Formats: sequence, structure tokens, C-alpha cells
Amino acid sequence: MLSPAMAFDTATAASAPPAMDEDHALVRAAGQGDTRAFEALYRKHSRRTYAAVWRLSGGQAARAEDLVQDAFVRAWQALPTFRFESAFSTWLHRLAINTALMSLRSRSGGEDLETDDAALDYLPTHDTAGKGTRERLDLERVIATLPPRARAVLVLHDIEGYKHEEIATELGMAVGSSKAQLHRARGLLRARLGDDHAHD
Repeated sequence: MLSPAMAFDTATAASAPPAMDEDHALVRAAGQGDTRAFEALYRKHSRRTYAAVWRLSGGQAARAEDLVQDAFVRAWQALPTFRFESAFSTWLHRLAINTALMSLRSRSGGEDLETDDAALDYLPTHDTAGKGTRERLDLERVIATLPPRARAVLVLHDIEGYKHEEIATELGMAVGSSKAQLHRARGLLRARLGDDHAHD
């Protein structure tokens, strides 16, 4: 089951009109050291930030919470130089994504799982909760089982709306590699979903 933060629809948040005046004033105050203003920004934006990094961290709640904290620490440090060229929410979201991606790049221990289809061996082969129907499948958990780079490309492209060129830049790979990783992630996702439904 998704945590309450995951139930939050990031697409809805992205399409909602931003409270530019409120954020603008809070960012200015926080940039001058006002911790209450920064706390208000944290309360307002932490759910969406958590939702994005939770997916990139493979559904690991503790890891996602650490990444959110890291992103907000970096935001606090950078606020005095914030130029108001974009909405604060856009800037913060990008900062959080970059924080999660830097963490992903620094964790190279699982690289061998990414390079071949042996990654399927690490996926559960049946639904241990006994809920094999399509309606009960937790898609977020299946995404969390993907190899880290494939998961990152899938989340950035299909959920966050990044283009392959942006993903390639963020992850330090060729555009073709981004496309290949997306194809691979979707294939693994289909295979896992197919395995679950074959046991129905």
C-alpha cells in the first residue's frame, strides 16, 4: 500500500496555479535567514519532494526521507542566491531530483544487476501476500524492484516528464542509453506484471 505521501498526485500539483506571491515572500525572508519562513516552505513543498525522491530511491522510505532532508539543506544554503527566474517549487523539485540522482550515481554497488537480465532473479516470483489480481497489484512496489538506473530513467521520463536529453545529462549517459534503459525498464515491468498475473 502506498504511504499517504505517495497518494499525492504530483501531476495535479504541477498543474495547480502556484502561490507565487506567498512563495516569493517566504523565499525572500528565508534567504535572509528567517527560519520560520523556511519552515513554512518545507511544510508546503515537502510532500511533493518526498513523492519524487521516494520513487527514485526504489520505495525506500528512510532513504527518501534522508534525500528530502539533504535537498532542503541544500535549498537553505542556496536560497540567498536564488534568482527568482523560475518558481521556487520548480527550482526545489529540480534540486531534489538532482540530489537523488547524485545519490544514485554514488551508489555503484548494484551495477551488476543493471547490466543483464539476471535482475529478474532478484524479483519475487509470486505474490507473497496472496493477492494475485491485477486490481490489487502495487505498481509502486514493482517499480521499486527495477535496477537503479532503469528505475531512474523510467521515473524521470514516464512520471516526472523529463526528455531523454535531460535524463542523459542528469545521469551522465548518452541519449541512446537513456532510451535503451527506458525500454529495458518497461520490459522488466511488463515481465514482472506478467509473472504476477500468470499466477492468478
